[in-house]
Amino acid sequence: MREVAQRAGVAISSVSRTLSGHPDVSDEMREQVMAAVAELGYKPDLLAQGLRSRASLSIGFVAGDISNPLFAQIARGAEVRLRENEYSMLLTNSLVEPDLDRQNIELLEQRRADGLIVLLVSETHEPTLDALANLTVPLVVVERDLPARIHASKVVSDHAAGVSAAVEHLLELGHRRIAIIGGPDVRPTRQRLESAERVLASHGLDPAALIARNGLFSEEHGAQATAEMLDLAEPPTALIAGSNQIMAGALQVISARGLELGRELSFIGYDDIAVAKVYRPPISVVERDLVAIGEVAAELLLTHVRDHDTAPREVVLPTRYIPRGSCGPAPSR
Repeated sequence: MREVAQRAGVAISSVSRTLSGHPDVSDEMREQVMAAVAELGYKPDLLAQGLRSRASLSIGFVAGDISNPLFAQIARGAEVRLRENEYSMLLTNSLVEPDLDRQNIELLEQRRADGLIVLLVSETHEPTLDALANLTVPLVVVERDLPARIHASKVVSDHAAGVSAAVEHLLELGHRRIAIIGGPDVRPTRQRLESAERVLASHGLDPAALIARNGLFSEEHGAQATAEMLDLAEPPTALIAGSNQIMAGALQVISARGLELGRELSFIGYDDIAVAKVYRPPISVVERDLVAIGEVAAELLLTHVRDHDTAPREVVLPTRYIPRGSCGPAPSR
């Protein structure tokens, strides 16, 4: 900064005010300083600035599994919005391991992140919950329900609306044996199953009309559960996959068995990823705007970072059902 000041012919304090965006700097002074910065190739020491201001201008993002397109799209939305506000994003990947969630939370706090956005593997892993409860920076939770002792805002989807519309469509097509492959015991899985059961009950159908299998959000679980359901003495005539990864595994089994979607089996996926549009016939899906989830989470967190006294908020974003050729009338057995 001393060399920049000498090159620009100004005081060091003028360089400091210019680089920190202080409003009390004339246009002429700013041009002089920035010209000297460019000539010298000067790069401010962000760590030193952060220690002085107690703000690192960085936000931590804890993703449970970055290989999942769901996490990638949400992280993308958050990163773009943060960059627009001159914040950088520090992304960690927990590899579907709850204890890595805890380690990553502690690491990002040690790195002096100004706040955290978390999309956790588990809602009930006590070491992770303890780490979140002890945070001293603002927190936004995505698509998870956490205990009241954790002071956090959250961004969630209205899964009930999309799944209810999907089940209503299947019932209109004459389906009475419907299967749903869910993930682990987290908010989206619970909401999807509960809404499907509620719709069936409203039509006077026995709960046995819904066949449910819960497990990991993985292709392996999707494939295994699909095979088990299709091998039942009375197999389902329609199947709903509770995540994009489960959908991929289910489609592998359906394709291997040569089943024609929309005629021999109706099928609904979750999240409108590329395979849903290019598969033949195209796959009906329950859709949510994943990028928007990340954008809203980032905006919410920045509000808390700038005003620590802001009360926690919950933002609920919509889902919608998109019917396509993979759903058709229930076949006669």
